[in-house]
Amino acid sequence: MFSSSIRPAPRDPIAAEQVVAYVRGLIEKGALHPGDRLASERELVREIGVSRPSVRAGLRSLATMGVVQTRQGAGTFITVGPPALVNEPLGLLTALHGISRERLFEARRVLEVSASGLAAERATGEQLAAMSDEITGMYTSLEEPQAFLRHDVRFHRAVAAGSNNLVLSALIEMVASLHYEQRRVTIERARNELRENADIHRRIYQAIRSRDAEASRIAMDEHLRLALARMMSEEAGPTTAEATPQP
Repeated sequence: MFSSSIRPAPRDPIAAEQVVAYVRGLIEKGALHPGDRLASERELVREIGVSRPSVRAGLRSLATMGVVQTRQGAGTFITVGPPALVNEPLGLLTALHGISRERLFEARRVLEVSASGLAAERATGEQLAAMSDEITGMYTSLEEPQAFLRHDVRFHRAVAAGSNNLVLSALIEMVASLHYEQRRVTIERARNELRENADIHRRIYQAIRSRDAEASRIAMDEHLRLALARMMSEEAGPTTAEATPQP
C-alpha cells in the first residue's frame, strides 16, 4: 500500500554533529553561560541550516554529555552546576570488556585518594561544613542502613567537591555511581559495621580539616581498601556457619 512506503526523515549524524559544534562554539565564545536558554528548535534549524530531526538528535547528544537539560514547556538550557558525566558508557564498556568490580574499585580508589589530599589543601569552610554534616548524619543513621548509605555517598561527593577540581569530581561521580545500586542491596548485611564505618569517615574528615594532605590520603586509601574487601564479602553472602541458625 502507499502508506507502507512512507518512512521518517533520516537523521543525518553529520548534521547532528553540526548542532553540537554550533552550541560548543557559542559556549567557547562566551555567548552562552550556565543557566542560559538555547534558541528554539525552529530558530536552531534556521541558524545552523539543518533539519529539525538533526537539531533534536544534536540536543540529545548534548544532554547525554551533561551540557544541556530540557525543561518541559520552558525549553532547553545550559546545565547549571558542576559538570556531570553519565555512567552508561562506562557501564557498557565494563560489561563489554569484562572489567571486574575490583578493577573499577581500584580506579575509584586512585581518584578519591588524590581528591582527599587536594581537599585537605583546598577545601573552603563551607565545603568542610558539608563534610561535617554528612559525618553527623552517619552517626544518627546507625540503625538505618539506607539512610546511612545516602550520607556516605554525600560525604564522598563533598570530599570530591573539596578538591576544587571539577574534572576530578566528575570522574569520581561517574565511577562511584556504578557501585551505588549494588551497595543499596548489600548494605543491609553490614548493620553491625556501620559505626566502624562512620569512625573511618570521621578520621578522613578530621585529617582534611587539619589540612594534613598525607593523612587524608592514607585514611581514604585505608577506607576504600577495607570497603572493597567488605563489599566482596557481602556479595558472597553469609557463610554456612553464619547462615545456620544456632540451637
